[in-house]
Amino acid sequence: MTLQLDDVTLTYPDGAQRVTALEGVSLTAEPGTLTAVTGPSGSGKSSLLAVAATLVAPDSGRVLLGGRDLSALGPKETATVRRERIGIIFQSSNLLASLTAIDQLLVLAHMNGTPLSVARPRATELLDAVGLADQADRRPHQLSGGQRQRVTIARGLMNDPALLLVDEPTSALDSNRGEAVVQLLRRLTAERDLTTVMVTHDERHRDSADQVTEIVDGRLRQLADR
Repeated sequence: MTLQLDDVTLTYPDGAQRVTALEGVSLTAEPGTLTAVTGPSGSGKSSLLAVAATLVAPDSGRVLLGGRDLSALGPKETATVRRERIGIIFQSSNLLASLTAIDQLLVLAHMNGTPLSVARPRATELLDAVGLADQADRRPHQLSGGQRQRVTIARGLMNDPALLLVDEPTSALDSNRGEAVVQLLRRLTAERDLTTVMVTHDERHRDSADQVTEIVDGRLRQLADR
C-alpha cells in the first residue's frame, strides 16, 4: 500500500505557545521500496514517524494509506488499522527478558487474537527470514545486539503489515552490524512488497534506500530517488 503524507503540519504545546514539529510535510512511499528519512536530532524525524503510524494526529494535512485517509478516522478505526496494517520497529528493542525469541512474537500475536495454530508457524517463518531459526529458544541476554534487533524486526512483521515504520534501527549497533540490519530491511521490503519508512541520523545508510529525504526544522526535502 502506498503511504502519502499530504501537507502535514504538527505542533506541540510548549507553555503558553506551540512549537512546530512538522511544517507542510508531503511524502510518498511506494510498496516494495525503502524510504530513508535523515536529519539531525530534534529535526522532526520521530514526529513524522508518529504521524505516519497514526500515533499522533496532525494539526492539518492528511495521512493516506492505500488511498484511505487515516487522519479522518475515529480512534477505534485508527487503532484497528494500526494493528492490522502497520508494523512499528522502535529504536529500543524492548524485548521481554523472560521470553524466548519466538515467544516475543507469539505474545504479540496473542494480544491481536491470533490463534496459536496460526501464529506459531508464522513466527517460525519470520525468525527464519531474519536468519534466527536456530536462535528461537534463546532469551534476549543470550543474543547479540544485532540478533536482538533482528528479533524486533521479525516481531514488527508478525501482523503481516503493508506499512513498516522503523525508528533508528542501528543506533545501538556498530557499523558492520548496523549495515547488516539495514540490508535485511531492504531485502524484506522487496521480498514482501512492504512500504518501509526508516528514520535515521546515520547518513551512511543513504545508499541502501530507494528514496532519501532530509528533514530539518520540520521541513522535508528529497535528496535522492533511485
